[in-house]
Amino acid sequence: MPISETPASTAVIRSRRVVLPDGERPADVLVRDGRIEQIAEHGSLLVGDAHLTDLGDTALLPGLVDTHVHVNEPGRTEWEGFATATKAAATGGVTTIIDMPLNSVPPTTTVEGLEAKRKTAEGQAWVDLGFWGGAIPGNVADLEPLHRAGVFGFKSFLAPSGVDEFPHVEQEDLEAALAEQARIGALAIIHAEDPAVLDAAPQHPGVHYRDFLASRPDDAEAAAVARLLDTARRTGARVHILHVSSAAVLPLLRQAREDGVRVTAETCPHYLTLAAEEVPDGDTAFKCCPPIRDESNRDQLWAALAAGEFIAVVSDHSPSTPDLKLLQRYGGSGDFAAAWGGIASLQLGLPAVWTEARRRGHTLADLVRWMSSGPAELVGLTGTKGAIAVGYDADLVAFDPDAEFAVVAEDLHHRNPVTPYAGRTLSGSVRTTWLRGRVVDVEAAPFGRQIRNHEEGDLS
Repeated sequence: MPISETPASTAVIRSRRVVLPDGERPADVLVRDGRIEQIAEHGSLLVGDAHLTDLGDTALLPGLVDTHVHVNEPGRTEWEGFATATKAAATGGVTTIIDMPLNSVPPTTTVEGLEAKRKTAEGQAWVDLGFWGGAIPGNVADLEPLHRAGVFGFKSFLAPSGVDEFPHVEQEDLEAALAEQARIGALAIIHAEDPAVLDAAPQHPGVHYRDFLASRPDDAEAAAVARLLDTARRTGARVHILHVSSAAVLPLLRQAREDGVRVTAETCPHYLTLAAEEVPDGDTAFKCCPPIRDESNRDQLWAALAAGEFIAVVSDHSPSTPDLKLLQRYGGSGDFAAAWGGIASLQLGLPAVWTEARRRGHTLADLVRWMSSGPAELVGLTGTKGAIAVGYDADLVAFDPDAEFAVVAEDLHHRNPVTPYAGRTLSGSVRTTWLRGRVVDVEAAPFGRQIRNHEEGDLS
C-alpha cells in the first residue's frame, strides 16, 4: 500500500525479523500517532526516507513489560529514582514498568502514598509507568480506594520485608486482605517465604554463599506457597507468586491450577542465568531473597518456563547503595547475612535471559512471550502493551540477537552501578527503543506516561 505525503506522526519500521504474536517473519510496521496501524508485507509500505527505518536483519520486538521494579522514590532516592530507573529500563528495551509499593517512604499503602509517588514521578519517566499498591496489617480499608485510584494490584510479604514501614502479614491479615481483594476484583501478588521455616534454618553469618543459601531453604518457599494457595482456595482470590526461585513450588502450583485456584507465577533473570555454584564467596552483589539456587534447580525452572508454567520473567530490580550491599570492593565485609538483598538488572534482563535462552534452543518468540506479552497479560494491559499488533501502542525494540558485549557496571544507568553481571559477556544488544512510536533518547527530555489499571492515556 503506497503512502504519500506522510504526516510527521507516521513512520514505517521495517525488519526481516519482526516478532509478531503468530511468530517471526519479515514485515513492515506502520505507526501512526503512537499506535500500530498496520502490519504489512516486508517492503510493501512506501514512505519518504525521513519516515522509514529499515533495520535489515536486526530484530524488531515489542517493548518489554517489567511488572516487578523497585524504584524506591520518594524516601530512598539514594537507592534508586524514577529518572535513573526508567533510563535503565529504556536502554534495556523495557518500555513499561510497574513500580513496587515498598522501599519508598511513604509506601504505597494508602491513596496519599500513591499520590506522593505520582507527584514525584511526574516528568521524570523515560518509559510508561504504573504502580502496585501494598496490603499490610491494618490497611484493608485502604485497598478499595487504592484500586479505584488505579493501582494494578496489591503486594504482601509472608515474611519480613526488610523495611519497617512495610510489615509482613500474619495469617489473619492474609485472610482479610485476600477476601477483600477477591471482593473488589484485584490481583494479590505475594512474596512467599515462610518466617517459621526461615527462623528454624541455620544462621551462619559471613562470606560463604553456601551458608546464606542454607539460611533460605527451598522449604521456606514451598511452605509459604502451600499456605497461600490454601488461603486462595477459601477466599477465591486471584494470586500471583513473585520471584519463584525454588523448583519445589512447581508441583504445588500445578495441583492448585488443577483444583481451579486462580494462580500465576513469575521467575527472574537471575534465577535463570546464575547458579549458586558460581557465586564467589564475599560477592554480595549476588544476594537476593529468595536466593539464587543450584544448577539442577535452575534447569527445572527452565523446564517449567518452557512448559508455560510461568506467566512472566521480570527483573525484581531491587538496588541499594553500595554500603548496604557490603561489597568488598567498596570496603565492605562481604557478609551475606548482613548485606541488603536485591539484584539490580533492569537494563540487562533482556540480554541476560536471551544469552541463556538461545543456548537452550529457545527463540525470540519465546523471549517475547515471557518478557512482553506475559507480563502485559498479568496486569491487564493486553490490547495496549506487550505485542506488535494492530491497535497496540508502538512500544518497540530494535534488538541485535547476535551481538555480544561485556557488562561494564559503570555504563549502567541505574543509580548505583552494582550488578552480579559485571564482567560477564552477554548476547543480544538493544539498538533502539521506541515508546509510542517515538525514539527514546535518554539524553533528551523524558515523555513517559503514568498508566492505571482501568483506563488508558496520560494520567500524570
